[in-house]
Amino acid sequence: MDVRNNANPISFHFLLPTFCLFALVWGQSQAVASPNPNEGISNQTTLQKKPSESLPWQQLPPLGEPWQYLPELELIPESTLQDTRLVLKLSERRVYFYQDNQVQASYPVAIGRSGWETPTGNFEVIQMVSYPTWEHPFTGELVPPGPDNPLGVRWIGFAVKGENYIGFHGTPNEELIGQAVSHGCVRMLNEDVVNLFEQVEIGTAVMVEP
Repeated sequence: MDVRNNANPISFHFLLPTFCLFALVWGQSQAVASPNPNEGISNQTTLQKKPSESLPWQQLPPLGEPWQYLPELELIPESTLQDTRLVLKLSERRVYFYQDNQVQASYPVAIGRSGWETPTGNFEVIQMVSYPTWEHPFTGELVPPGPDNPLGVRWIGFAVKGENYIGFHGTPNEELIGQAVSHGCVRMLNEDVVNLFEQVEIGTAVMVEP
């Protein structure tokens, strides 16, 4: 879902330090980060059945209530959730896409470095964004979609703790794929994350193994 033309800019604010040390910004370039590190997250996609459906700004839950942004599983076809899953194997630095218990594809990834390890456990896709805008966590500088964007061309968020988000995303530094270099997020080749984006949806299971 490309929401860059939304007339009402929406920004994500993250606690510092955070898993990924970045903020996603939707809307136009005048979006300004809040100086309050405890402010909640405004999330436009996680209440949607599909990432192609937009949610009016007026219907967004108030800030400071991140639990309201979790997807409602009953809105997602049960068969899809059961038949499709991602398995991220940190030791292999590779994510596997399963459908009907068969591996359909696998992709190399970069994972969290020492002290910022990618958390293990069972999660699910809760955010999907095409061509995200990145906001520098310290300077507030906005980096629009393009070849220099640290998030690459896609963002697939799958875990949240408080106001901290982690997910799969592209990268302009593809030579680092296969290494432990991130702040917890999972970097992918841009071509690969585009393919993965087309194979998952809100609610797809994500299992992260050591």
